[in-house]
Amino acid sequence: MTTTAVNPYLDGNFAPVREEITPTNLKVIGELPPDLSGMFVRNGPNPQFPPIGNYHWFDGDGMLHGVRINNGKAQYRNRYIRTRGFNIEREAGKAIWTGLMEPSRGNNPYNFPKNTANTALVWHDGRLLALWEGGEPHAIEVPSLETSGAYTYNSKLVSAFTAHPKVDAETGEMMFFGYSFAPPYLKYSVVSAKGELLRTVPIDLPMGVMMHDFAITEHYTIFMDLPLTFSMVRMQQGKPPLMFERDRPSRFGIVPRHGDNSNIRWFESPPCYVFHTLNAYEEGDEVVLVACRMSSTSVLTTDMTPGENEGDAGRLYQWRFNLSTGTVKEEMLDDAPSDFPRLNEQRMGRPMRYGYTAKMANNPMPLFEGVIKYDFKNGKSETHEFGRGRYGGEAVFVPRPDATAEDDGWLMTFVHDDEADTSELVVVNAQDVTSEPVARVLIPQRVPYGFHGAWVSEEQLSASV
Repeated sequence: MTTTAVNPYLDGNFAPVREEITPTNLKVIGELPPDLSGMFVRNGPNPQFPPIGNYHWFDGDGMLHGVRINNGKAQYRNRYIRTRGFNIEREAGKAIWTGLMEPSRGNNPYNFPKNTANTALVWHDGRLLALWEGGEPHAIEVPSLETSGAYTYNSKLVSAFTAHPKVDAETGEMMFFGYSFAPPYLKYSVVSAKGELLRTVPIDLPMGVMMHDFAITEHYTIFMDLPLTFSMVRMQQGKPPLMFERDRPSRFGIVPRHGDNSNIRWFESPPCYVFHTLNAYEEGDEVVLVACRMSSTSVLTTDMTPGENEGDAGRLYQWRFNLSTGTVKEEMLDDAPSDFPRLNEQRMGRPMRYGYTAKMANNPMPLFEGVIKYDFKNGKSETHEFGRGRYGGEAVFVPRPDATAEDDGWLMTFVHDDEADTSELVVVNAQDVTSEPVARVLIPQRVPYGFHGAWVSEEQLSASV
């Protein structure tokens, strides 16, 4: 008797939902604060057709899940992001592109990679963009969550576009980068507050690397040349093209915001991988970076047993790069496994007191059992636990209108209850994280686990283009 193993990323609450729904007047346990008004939107992978061969969690078509909150009431909608590849496959009625773990099949007539737009979201210049680091962003209408189409800055976009651009709340500028597995391996871009792509410059790297995130400070941009490398030579030898090289150091490049390759400075530290940065800022002669560090990563290997490698778990670390002496100091801030770090984005690139990460469950799958709030001033942390058999994701910080304290606001994430197989949006008071949620918005359809979210305020919704 033969049994076929179920791909864990197509099972349970990782499995896709296929129906797009728009229910209104959702049931709320607790009370939505009267001054909480806007829309929480989260992106994630949701294949519209059974995948070809090995499926990786990163492969699925992008689907947005949004909860519109106003006057203490909530409504939900979920919509596929209708990219070019999505539309081609929908017309064909089947999957055409293979995923990250599967070699390309000869019967795909399309010679471009499928941009799934499934990873993250950014609000900039009156526009919500859905992001995928291998290609261009897609503009999304709010609050309908319908796809306007690919967004290329009047055809000025000449690189891929990171899933994690950084918006400076004080200047309104947005910084992004695109990495490539062919030279130039890295391109760095700055967009003005008015949405004009001002400049794109190449940054020299010795070889292609997977660079998922970066960081900014008031005056600098920080790139991470980490040892998750891409090699055509390895591929030709039948080895994995993407591999974590444990004997290769980590390099951090610090460049003035409007600088280029001629004035970047590189700092070396022990090998590691960082999927997500929390923030960076300047302090005297030092640039300080806070991020979730993994000692290694097997996330893109062909092994279908995720998380077996202990190094795969992120832990909050701090690096201090001294611009005068050229030294680096690396320090673990917490040994609790966590990732998906967020902060009050008004503090992006500036010193912050608070940060929030998703607490990892002791499980081979990427499940998150709570939210950790860090107080960097006092060196303390507190945890909001979702409860037994309940798992969530990245917690987005939503500032209270007219707040003066950095942590005055709410934390929001979707939570799935394994036993009941139900989903809800959980709203937690960020100043009292250990208490019960102030509100739980019950969603009438399962919301699969996903990646990154954003809060679009009432003011932004009314000013959207």
